[in-house]
Amino acid sequence: MKSLVTVFGAAAITLASANAALSARTDLVIGVVLEPPHLDPTAGAAGAIDEILYANVFEGLTRIGPNGEVLPGLAESWEVSEDGKVYTFKLRAGVKFHDGTTFDAEDVKFSLDRARAEDSVNAQKVLFSAIDTVEVVDPLTVKVTLKRPQGSFLYNMGWGDAVIVAPESAETNKEKPVGTGPFRFDRWARGASVTLVRNPDYWGEPAALEKAEFRFVPDAAAAVPALLSGDVQAFPNFPASDALEQIKADPRFAVVIGSTEGETILAMNNAKAPFDNLKVRQAISHAIDREEIILGASNGLGQPIGSHFSPANEAYEDLTGLYPHDAEKAKQLLAEAGLADGFSATIKLPPTTYARVGGEIVTSQLAEVDIKLEIIPMEWAQWLEQVFTNKDFDLTIISHTEPNDIDIYGRDGYYFGYNNPEFKTVMAELDATVDPEKRNELYRKAQRIIAEDAVNAFLFQLPKVGVWDAKLVGMWENSPIQANDLTKVRWTD
Repeated sequence: MKSLVTVFGAAAITLASANAALSARTDLVIGVVLEPPHLDPTAGAAGAIDEILYANVFEGLTRIGPNGEVLPGLAESWEVSEDGKVYTFKLRAGVKFHDGTTFDAEDVKFSLDRARAEDSVNAQKVLFSAIDTVEVVDPLTVKVTLKRPQGSFLYNMGWGDAVIVAPESAETNKEKPVGTGPFRFDRWARGASVTLVRNPDYWGEPAALEKAEFRFVPDAAAAVPALLSGDVQAFPNFPASDALEQIKADPRFAVVIGSTEGETILAMNNAKAPFDNLKVRQAISHAIDREEIILGASNGLGQPIGSHFSPANEAYEDLTGLYPHDAEKAKQLLAEAGLADGFSATIKLPPTTYARVGGEIVTSQLAEVDIKLEIIPMEWAQWLEQVFTNKDFDLTIISHTEPNDIDIYGRDGYYFGYNNPEFKTVMAELDATVDPEKRNELYRKAQRIIAEDAVNAFLFQLPKVGVWDAKLVGMWENSPIQANDLTKVRWTD
């Protein structure tokens, strides 16, 4: 009997140990569709960079929370002058970069001055355009003086493009990123994954995960077996939407449908004939069947949009009825533009599922009005170089996931070549306006201008289809910013 008790006791201890080991899991493999071109959020437009590095490795003065709110970051507090032009930031004490160098006010001045410099390569340089001076008051105090009041300044400082970097490591962040966040960069296996490990010297609450591997799964067909086999435990943006019903029926997984800031558009090169003709752009807007595209490219989960603005924003105006699907109207407009027989063009598509599938549907729809498209599939780096940087394109499909980014339509030299002085005036007024109601009014006016100008064909708001192990908690339901913030993610029993 004593032997049996001993055996059962030993078995119980073994089982308890096994359970403890299971409940103590601290590693996570996250599936992401795109591999970033490099790992420096301050030097590239690719959202894939922020999806891995934002809030995990790099931090800014402020940060954007899961509901789109502005939260303290490396600045624990701030004061704003009565005229709205001077921001005095009180920085956190005891913060170190991952290479052991000390974070202080000099790093903030370096980062902001670098981002707004004449030779800056920051993809969102406009975020810093209102800054006049950055002064170091003392090691933990920075004073930023603006040229004019800017209602979105604190929000802008929470973007991935505004993270704080150190002069000692800034030039090598593309390959070996060094930040202040709860995770340190471990390694980048090109074509396969980026691995982060917990930062033991983090200034704030330590991350529950000891290791997080962001694995690149560009093929939607590979996402399902990777998930079902347990090779990948979480897809913040699940690419295989056709398999959702199968996944939903499996109790091992949580399926969470949320919203993003991703306005998905059929972008047109407004600076190139025939897309420089309003009637041609209006014809294309009438020729597309938005509902068919949403059904095919987002499994019916995308929300229709009629301008470049998120339906989740309180300033959203529904303009989807401005250009209803009408093939005959499209043909009439093409005839008025001198193109009664139609024309030929190319459509360059990045590797995302929504773009590739959406591009096929758009090509079929435009063929009905005698616009013949040649589909040119591209890898992400190719798209960034040819379309975004060199503006060498006719049409493309892309989802702009930056938050509240309608201002891109007022930027000189932006890739779709739109130039409207009236729109720029509205943006300038918005930038200087603090009152929320007035800002919303200006946002609505801006939406109407670009919709009436048919700058692009506005398709749908990209849904966030999150699929992960049901034992994971802390994953973001929505994506108010292009990020996979792992600071609160942990495994439960």
